[in-house]
Amino acid sequence: MFSKLKGAGGGGGSGHSPLDTNPITQYFEVGKQTACAGPGLIWKIYDAVRKSDRKEASIFLFEKRLAEKLHKPKRKDTVCEVLRGSVRQLERFRHPKILQVLHSVEECNETLAFASEPILASLANILAYHEASGSGASGAPSTGASHPNTVQRPPPHAKDYSFLDLEIKYGLLQLTEALSYLHYTHHMLHRHVCPASIFVNKRGVWKLGGLEFTERLNEADPQEPMPISPWTSRVSKLCQPDLDYIAPEVQLHSQICMQSDMFSLGMVITSIFNHGRPIIQANNSNTSYQRQLDMLDEHVKMIVTDIPLPLREATIRLLSKEPKDRPTAQLLCLLKYFTTDSVVSTLQFLDVIQMKDPPQKNAFYKQTLRDSLPYIPRKLWFQHVWPSLEAEMRQSEVLASVLKPILLMIEHSTIEEYENVIQDSFRTVLTSPKTIQATVCLLENLHIILEKTQKEDARMEVLRVLYNAFESTTIQVQSAALFSVTNVADYIDEQAIRHMILPRTLSVFAQNSADLKFTIAVLSCVERILDRLDRPIILDQVLPLLTEVRLTDPDIMYRVVCIYAVLLRDKKYGLTVNQMATRVMPALLPQTVNPSLNLEQFTMLLQVLREMLDQIDRNQRNKLKLDNMSLPSPERRPLRHLFSSDNMHVPPFNIPNLRVEQRKTSSAEDMARKNSADSGILGGWWFGGGSSSPDSNFLRVQNALPIRRLSDNTLMTPKIRVAHSCSSSPGGSPGGLPIRRHSSIGPQERRGSTTNLSPPTGAGFYHGSVSREGSTLSVPAAYGGSMPNTSSSTPFLSSSMSSLRSRRPSACLGGSQGSGLLQSLGTGMVRQLTGSPMGSAIGSPMGSGSPQHPGNGRAAPSPPHYQLFSGR
Repeated sequence: MFSKLKGAGGGGGSGHSPLDTNPITQYFEVGKQTACAGPGLIWKIYDAVRKSDRKEASIFLFEKRLAEKLHKPKRKDTVCEVLRGSVRQLERFRHPKILQVLHSVEECNETLAFASEPILASLANILAYHEASGSGASGAPSTGASHPNTVQRPPPHAKDYSFLDLEIKYGLLQLTEALSYLHYTHHMLHRHVCPASIFVNKRGVWKLGGLEFTERLNEADPQEPMPISPWTSRVSKLCQPDLDYIAPEVQLHSQICMQSDMFSLGMVITSIFNHGRPIIQANNSNTSYQRQLDMLDEHVKMIVTDIPLPLREATIRLLSKEPKDRPTAQLLCLLKYFTTDSVVSTLQFLDVIQMKDPPQKNAFYKQTLRDSLPYIPRKLWFQHVWPSLEAEMRQSEVLASVLKPILLMIEHSTIEEYENVIQDSFRTVLTSPKTIQATVCLLENLHIILEKTQKEDARMEVLRVLYNAFESTTIQVQSAALFSVTNVADYIDEQAIRHMILPRTLSVFAQNSADLKFTIAVLSCVERILDRLDRPIILDQVLPLLTEVRLTDPDIMYRVVCIYAVLLRDKKYGLTVNQMATRVMPALLPQTVNPSLNLEQFTMLLQVLREMLDQIDRNQRNKLKLDNMSLPSPERRPLRHLFSSDNMHVPPFNIPNLRVEQRKTSSAEDMARKNSADSGILGGWWFGGGSSSPDSNFLRVQNALPIRRLSDNTLMTPKIRVAHSCSSSPGGSPGGLPIRRHSSIGPQERRGSTTNLSPPTGAGFYHGSVSREGSTLSVPAAYGGSMPNTSSSTPFLSSSMSSLRSRRPSACLGGSQGSGLLQSLGTGMVRQLTGSPMGSAIGSPMGSGSPQHPGNGRAAPSPPHYQLFSGR
């Protein structure tokens, strides 16, 4: 991973790295130098990787020649012993807020080295950039320490690093917790709390190190001050704490207590908010320190305005010259500045998550961390949060809970962030065996992963999780797979949908059709992929599925109706009106009275049913219209006796070529003639004959139903033939008018007609018979209608009269006999109906006889009729 850095750390042109001779290289692959720390920044920090497990680490290297150059040779051993002691102390104190040692000290003649958790930089390196970029930075020490700048320059990487407000708040809390741990758990004083002893690891966590000058507290009374040697110029600077951060009681009264470390912490706080410069810059001079200490209160008042308001009072008290006025580490941890921020509490718990049991981890990852992520700066997502989650992904018992915040991070991260930070580690989750809960969580959020996955091969890895889920026998996994299809359908190709997703969906439904939630999931899945299916698949697989679903639950019914709504939307789906009428609507109609439906479900159901009815209506109407056009029915030719000539005010006219045939009268006719003789008044007037004449003619007028045939009457009438006039007359045909046959005329007596009278217009008719010397004549009569009789209304009559007479004289009566008869009939009838005093008698209804129907022997209903009698 790392290439060894040759000549790193300044070998004075020796051409080889100081690490080459140190045994620690047997266990670690060492990279480039990234930071420096410790007294006088004497420790050089390198990136490294442990060979055994490829775990990241940092190598702390001390070159002994630096001590020989800066101090007398006999003091080299003293410096090395101080550094060895600091590493032993770090190994002794195991705490999340104290620098963790991964490999103990390895020493050779030239160097001394140990390995720790991966370090980004020391706080001194980071504050060096703020000091250089802040106002009034000229002349200030580059690291905030009192050592000369020639010892070590800040590494270039630390110059562009800046803290967020949340990082500073949480970092100060971490330092306070570390001091509280030392003071109250181990009864130890740190004595060297300064930026050079504070480390920021690659997760952004602040760690307290630099335990070179620790001192044990009074066992009897930890609050009791202890005697201590002050800083002096007679001792090597590498063997003493930094003078700029020493408490006043140490330097002035040679006493130390727990509050002495708290004063040093207050000085660190002012350095952070003062662009990396401490408010006391003694420059390794005891005299300068005392002079600036006298102005401490003024300096604090100047800098306190840059400190957050909730922290101001605590900072002023921490920098008090009297130890009793300073808060302890325990009290400072309870400051509202720290406790009221839920994000700080979340990060605090995350740092100690490895010490918690699985139930506590699950509760934290599932709820607390997920809810706090939106408020954590994105910088800390990948620097602080993601490393913890990455380590927990390997634990199967907490994987389902860890996936919650991970998926939230993936959802809100950019594609570059996902590919560069998360994707490689997350692939192990996709391919490794998982618990049911973890698989369900992954399936439900599969679309989030696919949105960030750009490479085709990586997408196939993600979709393979979905395909494998359909093979599972666990209903939770199958249901989650169906739900996942509704979200990732756009990423699945059509072949996979048709040949893999749909068949497996139908298969798992057949196994779990009684489960309501599962049925809803199946229907949602089918609805989502419906537009990707062909018509044959829909007709052969989807529609049978819909008919098999039991519509017992309103939600299921609603899903089915939604699918039908999609099928109705486009004809390409192949839902026919026959299927609607015979299979779909019979199943849906009973649901209209389902009391469990809400308004939305009921409205949707009626809308779909109405749309189905509309389609059936349109289809059937169009079909019937096409059938009528392709097979037209013959035109119903209206008969003359169906029209009325009531209220006609026209001159009389003669019907040409009229012949009345003689036929033998029946006994019924004789009886009717006899009865008509009793009313000879009208008959005598009509024909000029006596009422007692046995051969008197009579005319009987009655209303007949349109469906009644003339042959159904008791008094059988002869047929009327009229010669052909014009083939173009209304109702006519080139072949002539068909003969109206009565029951008394056999087929052999049919004769063709050569004329066609235009049918009159009217709403009714009368049927009458006139008897003259044993002959009967059926003529049209009208009620409530009109009958055109003039040549202007029937022009074909006048134009063809003469020709008809000349062409068929044998078929007609004599001119005076035939035309006179009908003329008298028509004129007298019109006069009586329009102006005669006898009109009331004519128009009055007569007794309703009930002649026997010849077909069935029963009395046929006879409409009201009127009788006109005439004698000779």
